Amino acid sequence: MRFFPNPWCGRMRRHHPGPHGGPHGGGRHAAEGGCGHERHERRGGRGGRRGVFESSELRLVLLRLIADEPRHGYDLIRAVEELTGGGYVPSPGVIYPTLSLLEEMGHIAKADAEGARKPFVVTPDGAGQLVQDKDTVDALFARLATLATRREHTDGAPIRRAMENLRAVLMHRLGREGVDADTVHAAVSIIDEAAQRIERLP
Repeated sequence: MRFFPNPWCGRMRRHHPGPHGGPHGGGRHAAEGGCGHERHERRGGRGGRRGVFESSELRLVLLRLIADEPRHGYDLIRAVEELTGGGYVPSPGVIYPTLSLLEEMGHIAKADAEGARKPFVVTPDGAGQLVQDKDTVDALFARLATLATRREHTDGAPIRRAMENLRAVLMHRLGREGVDADTVHAAVSIIDEAAQRIERLP
């Protein structure tokens, strides 16, 4: 059994052998049990979203991306980030164990290429899996596109500028000496009213 190591994670169950033996509990055990980075990803991760993909769904997403072109683990992280417009960035602690599991399942393999870092390519079994799960894969990539659209609408430059402007004004006005409770309450009321008006927008 081969295990594709995660260079960012130094705690791959060093003291607890996995079901396939070895000090790190690699392969399927690592992909499903993971390390500290993977637990962080399930809580929200770098993309700040909880539950974007189940483990089986992420396998299909990575498999499809590798089928499109040979990729390393870092390439896959960047590819998902680009597809979602930065709305979701999977952590290395999730990507690398998932790649290890895909390789163990026979769905991907190291490319016959020069250099130490060989990209992954899809195998015939992996290509067959994508055909079998085509509808699911299409739905998953539609979800990625939805995240990108949502990111564009809620995290665009005009929104960021307005939020920074509000923050600066609040710090300047309420940071003065002698600001009384009535002024603070008035500022809070203005913000609450603005939030309600935005909520009622068509």
